[in-house]
Amino acid sequence: MTTNHPRSMSRIAVASLVGTTIEFYDFLIYGAAAALVFGPLFFPSLGPGAATVASIATFGVAFVVRPLGAILFGHFGDRLGRKKTLVTTLLMMGGSTFAIGLMPTAATIGAAAPIILVLLRALQGLALGGEWAGAALLTSEYADPGKRGKYSMFPQLGPGLGVALSSATFLAASLLMSPEAFTSWGWRIPFLGSAVLVGLGLWVRLNIAETPSFSRVAARHEQVTLPFADAIREQWRQILLGGGMLSMTFAIFYIATVFLTGYAGRTPDVGVLGLPRNTILVANMVGALVLSAGVIASAVLSDRVGRRRVLLTGTVLGIIVGPVAFAIMQPGNSFSFVVAVCLLMLVLAIPYGPAAAYLPELFRARYRYTGAGMAYNLAGILGGAVPLIVADPLIHRFGVNGIALFLSGLALLSTVCLLALRETKDRALDVEPASLPRHPGRPTTAPIAASPRIG
Repeated sequence: MTTNHPRSMSRIAVASLVGTTIEFYDFLIYGAAAALVFGPLFFPSLGPGAATVASIATFGVAFVVRPLGAILFGHFGDRLGRKKTLVTTLLMMGGSTFAIGLMPTAATIGAAAPIILVLLRALQGLALGGEWAGAALLTSEYADPGKRGKYSMFPQLGPGLGVALSSATFLAASLLMSPEAFTSWGWRIPFLGSAVLVGLGLWVRLNIAETPSFSRVAARHEQVTLPFADAIREQWRQILLGGGMLSMTFAIFYIATVFLTGYAGRTPDVGVLGLPRNTILVANMVGALVLSAGVIASAVLSDRVGRRRVLLTGTVLGIIVGPVAFAIMQPGNSFSFVVAVCLLMLVLAIPYGPAAAYLPELFRARYRYTGAGMAYNLAGILGGAVPLIVADPLIHRFGVNGIALFLSGLALLSTVCLLALRETKDRALDVEPASLPRHPGRPTTAPIAASPRIG
């Protein structure tokens, strides 16, 4: 196999990192705004508490459409190429985020405001549904086999850096203006400012080449007509198990960065734990740095000891981290809250780091974009949408133990799913078993990527 030049890999890594950071920044500033200001602006008739719950629920809309984004953009990514598709997802995310910054509120256009907000949020979800798999393939399909974990960490740094940037932006806006000004118009600045970041990301992505794996598939005219159908027919177990495996990481991430923002400090300043808004934003920034450091360490380690061993370590620790973290934060002071958030971020980083190498290694090249994207975004529904919907009712009925044990249950699910999958670290991305089904009416697929055995 030809070794990629270090400068070429550095450019690919930067393209993957910049793109996912921008997309997660755009995606997550909505979560911060939903927890901090969207309730009274778009759902004023519900009252403060219910309005905040409703605005956080609109955050979950994106998770419902993310699998559709994985199918849609996976189709084009597997047929037209990774690069073109990633440029499209970046533009769609940037456009919908900028439009949210221009949105009139319910005081201006009434009931139409939350409807338009939800539609724009759905477009964000559609874009992010197609983003992650393409960014993961960008690094994993370029990297040498022994360094696949190392380079695949770059798209995994996007969520951590996105949290840090979005929290820092809201913190700066909050510090530089009065609470009234921030609620009135200051919240728009992070959304409108994303246009600059999107321009940077677009320039980076337009200056990279197509991945070697897709280039070989295209050169042999082996693109399939319906990648979604082939992925479901041939590797549906990997899609389901891959989604279940990552559900814990999604749940911990969005509980820590979105739900706890509202739980610890309702709009405008003080909430359940009695913490100021700025303290919560600082906690998110510190937690994001811990997440990024953990992702780097676990991704690099997976090249040495294997993906599965690292992933299992994280999911097993995830079974206990929920109850421990919620117990730590109960005193309701700033220090205990920061420690609890950092603990949650550290544990989720362990399985999340190797995921961008592991999921692509599970699927064949001709529908790898679609298969990896579907698994990842299935995890988004199980671990992202569902916990945000049930967290508030669980806490009201069972106290913090309700949501803590819910996280433990998802971690147990992730562990069981992972035990049903095999190690992939040494699997070549261009080797496929001779027993691959042949389908009449389209070219026979030459060796590409091995399907891991289940069980």
